[in-house]
Amino acid sequence: MHRWLLLVGSLAFCAVAASGQLAPASQSPEDMRASLSEALQERAAAEARSARFEQQAQQAEDAAERAASQAAALAARIQQAEAGITAARARIAMIDREQADLREELGREQQPVVELTAALQQFSRRPMALSILRPGSVKDVVYLRALLHDRVPQVQASTQGLRNRIDRSRELRREALAAAQVLEAEETELAARREELAEIETRQRLAARAAGSSANREAERALALAEEARDLDQFLGELDRAAALRSRLAALPGPRLRPADPAASEVAAAPSPTPSQRQAGAPRPYMLPVSGRTLTGFGAPLPSGLSQGITLAPIGGAQVVAPAAGRVAFAGAYRGYGRIVIIEHPGGWTSLVTGLARSDVTVGEELVSGSPIGVAGPSDPSVTLELRREGEPVNPLLYAG
Repeated sequence: MHRWLLLVGSLAFCAVAASGQLAPASQSPEDMRASLSEALQERAAAEARSARFEQQAQQAEDAAERAASQAAALAARIQQAEAGITAARARIAMIDREQADLREELGREQQPVVELTAALQQFSRRPMALSILRPGSVKDVVYLRALLHDRVPQVQASTQGLRNRIDRSRELRREALAAAQVLEAEETELAARREELAEIETRQRLAARAAGSSANREAERALALAEEARDLDQFLGELDRAAALRSRLAALPGPRLRPADPAASEVAAAPSPTPSQRQAGAPRPYMLPVSGRTLTGFGAPLPSGLSQGITLAPIGGAQVVAPAAGRVAFAGAYRGYGRIVIIEHPGGWTSLVTGLARSDVTVGEELVSGSPIGVAGPSDPSVTLELRREGEPVNPLLYAG
């Protein structure tokens, strides 16, 4: 009888423990496994990027280049921790789903066992003296005990599956505890890396204040262009034309001495690069600015037309990085898009990142691939990446590696 009491106690314990779990996720088990696999792949990719940036920082001879590589390495470490958090949450969701299924199965199977246990307990508590006072009671008692002696092994065999599910429930609780510990470790790592990155960014801002006057003038011109532009496409077109003008001015020869005979020589303006020359090489390496599931793909239908980029859903407050090396053409709020960052790459390529809660770069700043540029929103964030070549949108996934 003690064995049956232990069984009933285990069932009750499982029911009480299950009441404290989170509600099962709405995703299917296949989607949960896919999310877990994708998060683990993103974590491994971020770890590889961090190692590459750290090696570049060690090999860099220029102090500015070394600082930029160190910041990119820390940003990659942050994205590694974010992917680890996503993976831990996916594991917990899978465990919650399996626990919910087990609770339903146990609820269906425990009722007959509980009824049998109650009957056995009532029978076992009947005093033998009362059985003797009733005619035929002793015979019934002997018969029932003989019957129970034969039926107990059959009951044990029929409840083997139930005991297996109870054991699996205990194992799931251990797995949930381990996943929670991993999640806590990843969150601690994320907080530490963010503090390190904030210290590096503070030092970089203090070092750049001496040359801030020209950057401020350029930022004011960019803000004026943003106010004059009717929409984002026109604004990007104006920035492309400004970038082309800067390229032509940079290609002009330096000042020359006045010749003895002014008519003897003429200074020819440097020819502007042809479109084929400017489109020759896509920015490499090219990466996605955040890790997360895809909400909208390139060319997907939207109320405003076809999507000109891809939209990702990272975790709240995710680190956003530069998809490739380039120069910041604009950083700030833009109507209807939150805070945006526009990066000009060599060869007439432009990256647009929208949906930022905070931008950490300034106009005119030179970035390396993977440099931190801002963070996503704290709740339900969505970050959009557009890659343009001579103003024409192209699919960034064709170049992201």
